[in-house]
Amino acid sequence: MRTDQTTAEARPSAFEVRQAREENPKMRERDLALSLGISEAELVGSFVGFGARRIAPRFDDLFPGLKEVGEVMALTRNESAVHEKIGPFEKFVPGKRAALMLGEKIDLRMFPSNWVHGFAVEKPDGKDVRRSLQFFDAHGDAVQKIHARPATDLEAWKRLVDRLVLEDQTPGRLPEVSVAESFSRKRPIEGVEDALRSRWEAMTDPHQFHGMLKDLDIDRVSAFELAGESWAWPLDAGAVPALLRIAASEGIPIMCFVANRGCIQIHSGEIATVMDKGPWINVMDPTFHLHLRTDHIHEVWAVRKPADVGHVTSIEAYNSAGEQIIQFFGVRGEGNAERSDWRGLAENLPRLDRAVHLGAAE
Repeated sequence: MRTDQTTAEARPSAFEVRQAREENPKMRERDLALSLGISEAELVGSFVGFGARRIAPRFDDLFPGLKEVGEVMALTRNESAVHEKIGPFEKFVPGKRAALMLGEKIDLRMFPSNWVHGFAVEKPDGKDVRRSLQFFDAHGDAVQKIHARPATDLEAWKRLVDRLVLEDQTPGRLPEVSVAESFSRKRPIEGVEDALRSRWEAMTDPHQFHGMLKDLDIDRVSAFELAGESWAWPLDAGAVPALLRIAASEGIPIMCFVANRGCIQIHSGEIATVMDKGPWINVMDPTFHLHLRTDHIHEVWAVRKPADVGHVTSIEAYNSAGEQIIQFFGVRGEGNAERSDWRGLAENLPRLDRAVHLGAAE
């Protein structure tokens, strides 16, 4: 995520950004923005009047409207993972702090305050036009992109864009973005270990974990380090590719979470096609694509959390700053015990010696 910002004097104009796009037609937007020293929102905003229109990220209009358009591709990413789901938007559950999109294919947890800038984009692609709705946070980082597909109802798409479009479509005015603070770990205060273990053991739902960390003012990795072997243990960095390959070969249904400041996107179900390409490991299935930078994975943890029935096990990967990249669970219905095949997979992934790991982290 972007942590610096070009000065006003050095920031390229909208014309210069469009010119750079023309000179680098195959470069990904995120990479081009980085090369220009601007955010991706500023890059997209440079095309207002040239294939892009400013739209309002009003959830109460956006998600009921998306239900009408049928099949789309929803994309959520962070610095190290890209999560793509193909299908319709179904049940929208509004909320001021957090909203939900529930559906068989597209399953999202959304944080409305971080949906700040929006654009409807049309890009020529040979004889076709690629259409997307793109939303960014206050720092200009993408929180969600929704791409039209061949099966998308384009008349419903047009009606939705017309409802969201803003009056100000002045070309050349780039969105105002702020500098994002670098992620930093919340180191535990002395004496918190006993409280952490007591609270952890008393949980009855994995969703209580976040509140526990907030109350104790501790980050996730520090909590894992203090929890003890019965609740969390470090894994080899190759555990995540191994997990994907075993789940695919043995038909074990998984839940895969990728998050950024504004959105968490979830896949639930089996995966089939896993392939490597350079530093990326990819899942390329008909309605689910995952692209994960394995070279960004600094540490991996297996974590147990008490649930309504027994406990559930997650596999969580983190970058060198201690920021979560991706998280996996086994598919489990409420009121059911964790699947034995998933638990067996998770508990048999290659472990690291805890003492060696913690010594290396200090």
